[in-house]
Amino acid sequence: MNDARIFAGGGIKAAGKEGIGALILDNPTRKNVITQAMWRAIPDALDWIMETGQIHAIIITGGGQRDFSAGADISEFSKVRANALQARAYEAENSEAFKAIRTLRIPVIAAIRGACYGGACGLAAAADFRIADETAIFAIPAARLGLAYPADAVGDLLRTLGGQMARRILFTGAAISAADLSSCGFIDQIVEAANLEEAAFSLAQTIARNAPLSVSAAKLALRAFESQDDDLLAEAAILGATTFESQDYLEGRTAFMEKRPPIFTGE
Repeated sequence: MNDARIFAGGGIKAAGKEGIGALILDNPTRKNVITQAMWRAIPDALDWIMETGQIHAIIITGGGQRDFSAGADISEFSKVRANALQARAYEAENSEAFKAIRTLRIPVIAAIRGACYGGACGLAAAADFRIADETAIFAIPAARLGLAYPADAVGDLLRTLGGQMARRILFTGAAISAADLSSCGFIDQIVEAANLEEAAFSLAQTIARNAPLSVSAAKLALRAFESQDDDLLAEAAILGATTFESQDYLEGRTAFMEKRPPIFTGE
């Protein structure tokens, strides 16, 4: 990609090109485990991607060719969350990463292969779409570690998995296949391993071809209804109303009449 930057000492890679951004959890020799520094860097990396230009969709994936992520780096817990004070601070950093994905004004696609465990499931659940290959496997072992999963992340699991599957993954800590999670709607598409990047990029391109204001208004309205937040709903209505006098609305009508693909600018 034309614009790229590393965060957290290389553990996070961010890039943007031609309307599509990428955020890579890049720690492949350790199954892309997420260190504290990486958790902290995720919101900044997303902000940087958005600042690279007209970005209309972001793909989150793992480095290498084997895993999305095995979740938080448990090997550093004795140093970074050894007591209650540290644990609360660490969880707050987790939650900021989830929130950054959940509240981003553009759609986020998680492209998942191999392990998607623990906190990585939270990142995937906060995204708008989840595309997995046939090797993808999901688990949240928090109960086996004596920890509670972050409450906001539980909300994302409930929203994307449904009540019963959310209970199963949280209460048992057992691994669940992509096929099982596809049946409950968590996984949007399962593809062959060789086709994962292509499938994610194709979806991102489809989104990027549409009017940015329209997509952002739709995402905000969905969030408002899912969260039952009246203030957010009012904000979504205002954003939606801006499309009525936008140049993109004029372009969309004109392109339709001229029987040609529209060229949207986000204005």
